Amino acid sequence: MKISRRGLLLSGLGVVAAGGGTAAWALDRYVIDHVEVSNASQIVAPKATVATAGGSVTSTATSYASDTAKISIEKVETGSGDDKVTYFVADVQMTDATIVRSAFANDEFGQNIIANTSEIARDAGAVLAVNGDYYGFRTTGMVIRNGVAFRDSGARQGLAFYTDGTAKLYDETTTSAQDLVDAGVWNTLSFGPGIVDDGKPVAGIDSVEVDTNFGNHSIQGRQPRTGVGLLGANHQLWIVADGRSNGYSRGVTMTEFANIFVDHGAQTAYNIDGGGSSTLVFQDKLVNNPLGKGQERGTSDILYVAG
Repeated sequence: MKISRRGLLLSGLGVVAAGGGTAAWALDRYVIDHVEVSNASQIVAPKATVATAGGSVTSTATSYASDTAKISIEKVETGSGDDKVTYFVADVQMTDATIVRSAFANDEFGQNIIANTSEIARDAGAVLAVNGDYYGFRTTGMVIRNGVAFRDSGARQGLAFYTDGTAKLYDETTTSAQDLVDAGVWNTLSFGPGIVDDGKPVAGIDSVEVDTNFGNHSIQGRQPRTGVGLLGANHQLWIVADGRSNGYSRGVTMTEFANIFVDHGAQTAYNIDGGGSSTLVFQDKLVNNPLGKGQERGTSDILYVAG
């Protein structure tokens, strides 16, 4: 039986139903949709020039090339038996950073709005997509998407993608969404932590807690993971490691995940939502095997390469 994150929350909240007000608050906070912005993709950043693929497009089962993007996907398997790890590396090179975009589930910004990564990707016309930072599960964090600021509530370390093709780790609490947009930030991710900085794994990342939201305290241990990294301007790595499936992939620790990025040349890398959400979609097909079951779990947003 397929159980979504929302389903798990709902069943858990049933246990505290006797609490009356507590259960009602939790249902409102974590289950009921709260749409703040509809048709979010129709909001265009001021003076933004968004690239389109254009020209000739070529693609194979594991690669894609157009006038604006070149993508290759590699499957890597290491170890064996209960120590086996399986992960996927998408190498993304582009001529215009604005073809890397974000999309919201149902094209709506708000809380508890979810859809499968493949569904959001299909609606957005994505060539390549990974699950995003699951912004809708929390009320804090910078949310700048495709040059538009949707939330200005700094709380943690974030990753900012700039229109010049660079990306930087930054402290959300020291700036504002408007300042970031003015500085040329195109997209932000707010989950973390940053796992590679200046080409080296960040110390202490195996003991980090993302936040204190219900059901989302810890990211420690061997887990399925999704992350994004930067080799240089307009050259990114998107890596998804499967996990929680003995004999197929046990998952990776945060430091192991960082080392995968370093081994592939990343100078900067950032961890985003993982677990059952970790999903890689290429040309409308699910590439990885979430939890060894081949089933996606709903998420609030994706990062994608426009086709």
